[in-house]
Amino acid sequence: MNIYTKTGDKGQTALFGGSRVKKSDLKVESYGTIDELISFIGMAYAEIEGKREKDLLRKIQVELFMLGAELASDEKGLELLKDKIQKEHIECLENEIDHYMEIAGPLKEFVIPGKNKSSAYLHVARTIARRAERNMTLLDETISLREEIKKYINRLSDCLFAVARYEEVK
Repeated sequence: MNIYTKTGDKGQTALFGGSRVKKSDLKVESYGTIDELISFIGMAYAEIEGKREKDLLRKIQVELFMLGAELASDEKGLELLKDKIQKEHIECLENEIDHYMEIAGPLKEFVIPGKNKSSAYLHVARTIARRAERNMTLLDETISLREEIKKYINRLSDCLFAVARYEEVK
């Protein structure tokens, strides 16, 4: 089986549901940034040793695939999606933020990334999550995004920050 289809050679791509958009479309930029974020979290995962942290990052990657699928869908595709980010996913991130910030302690100064590889990768992932959030905010001006995915991406950057701080002080 070939992984190339040649259907995108003219600058368009298919959304889940069948419609086609330009590859420069903000929808494509948004889910492409989520894909980049998933990959960078994978780099952090490869460096982190703690089981709890590895499990959390893997869970986040799966949830980001759900979020990305929603962004990559047209109206028909949205109706076909079985798994979507829900309130429980957001609450889980909030619990993780509280857990890791309690261990890391109060923030007393700006954090300069680079203390170790695992925290540095998490800080890069955090900045990619912030870019994804900016893209989604722009996209939300033209097509209405569900509140849950907007809240999730906002909490995610905070969660990645909290885990990065933990990796710096553990």
